[in-house]
Amino acid sequence: MSVRIGIEIGGTKQQIVIGHSDGTIVDRCRFSVDPAGGGPVIRERIAEELPTLISKHQPERIGAGFGGPVDIAKGTIAVSHQIEGWSGFALRDWLHDLTALPVAIENDANTAALAEALCGAGRGFTSAFYMNMGSGVGGGLVVDGKIYHGDTPGEVEVGHLRLDSEGTTVEDRCSGWAVDRAIRDAIIDKPDSILAQLIGEEKSGEAKHLAAALEQGDPIARRILEGVTGNLALALSHVTHLFHPQVISLGGGLSLVGDPLCRGIAARLPGFLMEVYGTGPQIKLAELGEDAVPVGALLL
Repeated sequence: MSVRIGIEIGGTKQQIVIGHSDGTIVDRCRFSVDPAGGGPVIRERIAEELPTLISKHQPERIGAGFGGPVDIAKGTIAVSHQIEGWSGFALRDWLHDLTALPVAIENDANTAALAEALCGAGRGFTSAFYMNMGSGVGGGLVVDGKIYHGDTPGEVEVGHLRLDSEGTTVEDRCSGWAVDRAIRDAIIDKPDSILAQLIGEEKSGEAKHLAAALEQGDPIARRILEGVTGNLALALSHVTHLFHPQVISLGGGLSLVGDPLCRGIAARLPGFLMEVYGTGPQIKLAELGEDAVPVGALLL
C-alpha cells in the first residue's frame, strides 16, 4: 500500500500526516501559527516540517486540502477569505518544487467529504453529501467515490444558499458564529436560564454549551436548536432536490450538538421535499472529526 503525505491548511490549525492510500494515518505533525503572519508564515512552517517526514517515510505523493476555493485544474488558490497571502498562489507547483512529488489539491470541504464518503459516515453509499458547520459552512458531494465538480471554481457552496429573498444565507444562520450570536441575543433577557449559567462570562464560543443545555431541558436551547434545524432542513432540501444523495453527514463544531441536531433535521426535512422523496436521505453525524481533512488529503 502506497505511502502518502496529507496536508490540511486552515486559518490557524495546520496538519501534515503520513498515511496510506486507504486513509490510514501512521504519523502526524500538527501546529498552529499566528494568522496575522498570513500565507508566507504557514508555508515557511510546512517547508520546515516536510523534509524530516519525507526522509523518515519515503512517501510517493502528496494531497492537500485548503481552507478556501481552489482551481484544481491550475493547482492554484482561487481566493482566501480568512488568511492573506494565499489568493492566486500556485500551491500545487510549490509543493512539487519543494518535494519533487506528484501533488493533488482540493478545498477542505471537498477533501473532508471524500474522507467521510469512503472512510466515515458515507461508507457503503454510492452518493454521499457532507456538510461542515464551523466558523463558516461548507459542503461537498461524492458520487461513486469521486468528488463532484462543477465548472471552475464550481464547488458545492451550500453555505451560500439563500434562505429567503432578502439574501440571508445558510452561513448567516447556521455557522458557529451565527449560533453564538443567536445565543448571546437570546440570553440577554434570561440571565438565570440554564444556558446563560453554563456560558457565564464567556464572550465567544457560546454554541459549545448548547448540547449540555439541551440535556438539561433548557427551553432557550430548544428554541435555538429548532431554528437551526429548520434552516438546515430547508437548505438540505435544495441539496436533496438537486442531487438526491443517499446520506448526508454533518461535521464541524456545531455537529457536537449530536443526535438532537440529526433528529431535528430529519424531522423537518420531509416537509420541504416533494412527496416521492419520502423522508429523504439518511442524516448522520460525521465520524472522522478533525481527521476528516487529512484523511481526505491522503485519499486524493
